[in-house]
Formats: sequence, C-alpha cells, structure tokens
Amino acid sequence: HVDLSVGDWTAGGSAAEAGRFAGLAIEAATDLAMHGEVSGIVTSPINKHALLEGGYDFPGHTEMLAALTGSDVAMMLASDTLRVVLATTHLPLSDVVSALSEEIIVDTASITRRGLIEWFGIESPRIALCALNPHGGDEGRFGREDDELLAPAARRAGIAGPFPADTVFVRAMRGEFDAVVPPYH
Repeated sequence: HVDLSVGDWTAGGSAAEAGRFAGLAIEAATDLAMHGEVSGIVTSPINKHALLEGGYDFPGHTEMLAALTGSDVAMMLASDTLRVVLATTHLPLSDVVSALSEEIIVDTASITRRGLIEWFGIESPRIALCALNPHGGDEGRFGREDDELLAPAARRAGIAGPFPADTVFVRAMRGEFDAVVPPYH
C-alpha cells in the first residue's frame, strides 16, 4: 500500500508551500502507478516557479516523471483529432536549436511509435516531423536546420517530414498522420 500523505496545504499560501505540495502529489501519484495500484496518472498544469521554490528542480512534469521512473519519456498532447509529441520540452526558443540533435528526434519518434502501438492500438503508426523554421526553411531562405538536421533525422527515424507547421497539423487532423513531432514546446 502506498502512503498518500502529502501534508497540509493552505489556499493562498506561499509559492514554496504550493510547489512542495504539487511535487509531493506528483511523487505520490507516480508511486501509485509504479506499484500497480493505478494504471496511469493524469496531471494538471503546475506553476514551474512554485515547484522550484518548493524544492523540486524540474522544469515540468515530463522531466520529473522521467527522473522518478528512470524511464525515457515524451510529452504527448492529445485530442480526438490530433496527437503532438514534443522533441524538446520547457526550453526557451533561443535554446532549442542548440539542444536539438538527430538522436533526440530519433528517440522521440521511437517513444511516439511505441506509445501509438501500445496505447492507441495503431498497428503501423504514421508520424510526421514538424519543421523548425517557417516554410521548412524554404531551401535555406529561413534557416538550414530543416535540411541539415531535421530531414536526416526524419529519414533515420523512419518518419515523414519535416513539414511546415502551417500545414502539418491540419494534415494530421485530417487523418494523414497519427502524430506530429514538433522540435519545440
């Protein structure tokens, strides 16, 4: 049996108190799942600053869950018509390019593929990579990252793309792809 006690919390208390309470709640929920007492957990938005003030140095749930479980994880945002799995999480846009690598794209695609098969029952997932730059870089006019980093990563991962953001999400919502992997949150 998992101990669900996370202490007391008072509405309107300090950010540190709220962050500590949120962190303890995430730890308790994860513990329940890891011990098989629940089959999954659902999280709600948390204040990342409060989480840090409460003693949890994680930029978000995704990184905290990875640390608590020792697992490779990816953040999926899903609706009835669209599934989006983020290659990088909780980074300023100015840091995304230096954080991206072929390995991150390949790993995210692998986690996405496995999740679509195991959790959504999709036998042969169709995954698209979203471009980083407007119009996919437009042959270098708006950046070379899509041609030099994302396209080789997509080939290596066995996924389609990169496709411009202004079209790929609509294509996925219309059923052409089972999930889209954008390079940033």
